[in-house]
Amino acid sequence: QRQLVESGGGLVQAGGSLRLSCVASGRTFTVSDYVMGWFRQAPGKEREFVAALSRGGGTTSYADSVKGRFTISRDNAKKTVTLQMNSLKPEDTAVYYCAAVIRTRVVITAKEYNVWGQGTQVTVSS
Repeated sequence: QRQLVESGGGLVQAGGSLRLSCVASGRTFTVSDYVMGWFRQAPGKEREFVAALSRGGGTTSYADSVKGRFTISRDNAKKTVTLQMNSLKPEDTAVYYCAAVIRTRVVITAKEYNVWGQGTQVTVSS
């Protein structure tokens, strides 16, 4: 069984930072086989892509809205993916989800991912 668990969400003022972590578990979950991504969903809105990282960590992709502010990274040995979020804005407020899929290239479409975490709330106050 494959499982992703996010942590690190919370309430922060605009301009502040948060670091989200996603830990993978499961005997057959070989994280290094998976492209990892972060998505978010605000109330009343569709889930949207935030960032994704290739299996080896050499290729990244970011939504235009977070480029230069967010950084995705991974540690395959620790089965962990991290999203460092700086210069947060109120419009970054959402539930953030970690996701995984076996692909040879980075993917940014939510429907392609087949393993999802339960989400962690990020709230940015103005």
